[in-house]
Amino acid sequence: MARFRTAQVAGALAAVLTFAPGAFALEGQNPGDADDPTFSRATIYRQVEKLRVLGRRMFRDPALSASGKMSCASCHDPSRGFSPANAASVQLGGVDLDRPGLRAPPSLCYKQGAPPFSRHFYESEEESPGGGVDAGPTGGLTWDGRVDAASQQALIPLFSPFEMANKNASALNALIEANYGATLRKALTDWMPQGPHPALQAAVKALQIYQETPQEFFAYSSKYDAYLGGAAALSDQEKRGLDLFNDEKKGNCASCHISLAPKTATRPRFTDDGLVALGLPRNREIAANADPAFYDLGLCGPERTDLKDHPEYCGLFKAPTLRNVALRKAFFHNGVIHDLRGAVAFYVERDVKPEKWYPRRADGSIDKFDDLPPQYWDNVNMEPPFGGKPGDAPALNDAEIDDVVAFLETLTDGYISNPRIGRR
Repeated sequence: MARFRTAQVAGALAAVLTFAPGAFALEGQNPGDADDPTFSRATIYRQVEKLRVLGRRMFRDPALSASGKMSCASCHDPSRGFSPANAASVQLGGVDLDRPGLRAPPSLCYKQGAPPFSRHFYESEEESPGGGVDAGPTGGLTWDGRVDAASQQALIPLFSPFEMANKNASALNALIEANYGATLRKALTDWMPQGPHPALQAAVKALQIYQETPQEFFAYSSKYDAYLGGAAALSDQEKRGLDLFNDEKKGNCASCHISLAPKTATRPRFTDDGLVALGLPRNREIAANADPAFYDLGLCGPERTDLKDHPEYCGLFKAPTLRNVALRKAFFHNGVIHDLRGAVAFYVERDVKPEKWYPRRADGSIDKFDDLPPQYWDNVNMEPPFGGKPGDAPALNDAEIDDVVAFLETLTDGYISNPRIGRR
């Protein structure tokens, strides 16, 4: 736990001193001088802990939505790995809680190591365009990687018309001021933001600090963590599942969902933070998809607009962490699959059993990749376990799919209550 405490305080210093970017940036304000003896680590830590407590309250408070009935926790339930508690493909929000979203809310867990978004990501500082391997679009938060910090991410649902639906920054600032203004000023004292929308600036920073709480958002307390630490043994089925997960010719899951610790004294987050096109079936439960001309193209729109003129990115979405994946009830960005076994099966059956996953056209042919316009089909990932022709054997048989699912279930936090004590 010591390494977490050190990281928390170091990160907290930056968090307290740096407020939301863009329209909410502080204008030349310096809340303190690091050489000032009053500006101590202990002082910073107390301020951060106050903001963390406030962030936890705000995260669960529906009063910060235009409807007065929707909070961050409505779509990110702490008891479900900060994913939705229900099996709906998308959630309802808006002023009257009657507007469906476009995507399944992702988990908010294990975001702390995500790199900033880059169109050309290289594995290490030593690698470069002259010698390294370009991993392509990588990093950022949300399904399309369009923001890099939790404070920026928090602004998206606060203003989205189909989520918390606040009208504008002034309206939300007034709402936060009415509910939390005095408490924020007491917590921040001389560090309270100045200029436009100070309560909003402070609130999003409190939400960011809360989402940097290890015990809640990146606890590393699963059975797999206990196994890595030598405190638990995997069952025979779970070990088979791990081997299949890592096998490049079988599941090949670890190519995007890294299962080995990247560095000494760290644990894997089970994502490489890359963005990839999977060629998912179109989810006709999503209201926007009733329009045959509408497509959610991820990295190139409609939610993200800066890369809309880059067809090579159309259809790409962030590879999510698989930690706590067994707690989910809707999978992938469009929530088209509703059980974990089905999600694993899609990978190995997409190309060899397309009739199972895609509808048929009027002439009886299979409408494969029906949620992506044909001009972008070259973007679809064809690496194992994808590939093969209809009628070929899938990369995993039914028993092997069950084995992988058994392994994925070991990634659920809560198995360890204390790394030195063992199982809860």
